[in-house]
Amino acid sequence: MEAYRTHNCGQIRKEDVGKKVKIAGWVQVVRDLGGLVFADIRDQYGITQAVTSGTGELVDIVSHIPNESTVSIEGTVRLRSEDTINPEMVTGEVEVVIEKIEILGKRTKNLPFEVNSDTEIREDLRLQYRFLDLRNEKLKNNILLRAKVIQFLREQMIKRGFTEVQTPILTSSSPEGARDYLVPSRVHPRKVLCTSTSTTTI
Repeated sequence: MEAYRTHNCGQIRKEDVGKKVKIAGWVQVVRDLGGLVFADIRDQYGITQAVTSGTGELVDIVSHIPNESTVSIEGTVRLRSEDTINPEMVTGEVEVVIEKIEILGKRTKNLPFEVNSDTEIREDLRLQYRFLDLRNEKLKNNILLRAKVIQFLREQMIKRGFTEVQTPILTSSSPEGARDYLVPSRVHPRKVLCTSTSTTTI
């Protein structure tokens, strides 16, 4: 069990009904229906709907959490009513009744753009706020696919007896166009070193 979750947001199923669970992720959207508040919690694995009702501090907290804030939620899994089942979500048959919520990181400013919107976003704006753009579903899937491909290749090479050696190189930009990074120098104040990493499999 991790500190912030027992299940990821794409893991909870009908078989988990009645279980106490803990999930963590970004708040994708909050829907306040007047005494009944729904919050979709998203992580890299999927989305789970959380719900709270009635009056009191818990309802007030959930209804005022800004989108893209990070939270950890504890609660009990229950079946959704038949008319609220979402067949497009793998977790669409269930929801988590919130019993406790911890705000891990609250969004304090307006977003420059909606993270999971179909609206066209200027390239320079996306690059300026890359940390938000990387939460987008398409980009996230691209990153996960790349990671799986690299992992597969590495596993195949290891099975064949290769040894991976990573060598940090302090140098200027290479003709091949490798990305360089600026590293502050503690020996020479106000100066930086260019560094890139060379990976060799032998």
